[in-house]
Amino acid sequence: MDHEPPPGVELRHLRGFLAVADELSFTHAAAVLRVGQPALTRTVRALEVALNTRLLERTTRRVTLTEAGARLRDELAPLLSRLDGALRTAGSEPPLLRLGFSSLLPQACADLVPAFKAATGAGVRLVRRNEPLAGLLTGACDVAVVRGDIPSDAAVRTRVLLREPRVAVVARGAAELAGRRVVDWAELADVPLVVNTVTGTTSPELWPPERRPRLACTADNLDEWLEAVAAGHGVGIAPEPVARRHAHPGLRHVRLKNAPPVTVHLAVPATNAHPLADRYLHQTTLPG
Repeated sequence: MDHEPPPGVELRHLRGFLAVADELSFTHAAAVLRVGQPALTRTVRALEVALNTRLLERTTRRVTLTEAGARLRDELAPLLSRLDGALRTAGSEPPLLRLGFSSLLPQACADLVPAFKAATGAGVRLVRRNEPLAGLLTGACDVAVVRGDIPSDAAVRTRVLLREPRVAVVARGAAELAGRRVVDWAELADVPLVVNTVTGTTSPELWPPERRPRLACTADNLDEWLEAVAAGHGVGIAPEPVARRHAHPGLRHVRLKNAPPVTVHLAVPATNAHPLADRYLHQTTLPG
């Protein structure tokens, strides 16, 4: 059986594709790789030609993965991660731990970095990924900060870092909550809900089955979620630190009573974890 890669495929093609697959944006991926966007576009196109298949669907507004592209990303990400790890180990540079997050790094987690660096001599690189586990299972990071529930089938080990309060995010002048400063969690069962299905922490299932909010619409990233709420499609619910950080002129925040807090975890792979991942995981103590 022929195990040779298709002719013309180079490591730079694979790294370029993976960066675009992670960012779903040629502009952002080019910035991460520190290359020009036209050069990155040519690199990805060369890979598609070599593989004789389309990996990305491009429009003027967004980039999405084809089925073939998603398969390649899932197979390629852990391989390149292991390759990078091997190269780091073989080199003379200090070890590097990649800390992944999806929307906002909690201050409690950021406070751990200096102590970790002092104790281990390792560097820490922050990696942002718009994925439920911040790219942990695809090899994009070594330790992930994960808000909300961990999927039951995820092959990870976790530790609770802290718990954050929720707030309601509403369009200015929204009829349902006009003038309100505080709303009880149970009242939100009567208003339509906007849900971020990728990295969001709130869904109708958090309410009792007999009285749940109607799902108004969904979004697959934070920016779309903010714009959907600002457009008046429904109410959004988010951890308070995330909501405060992502201010929007068309939105305001309403304090919630009796809302379940959002649990923030640290997660590492169940197997083949970075040698320093457990060190970061177990140095953690709950704030306070």
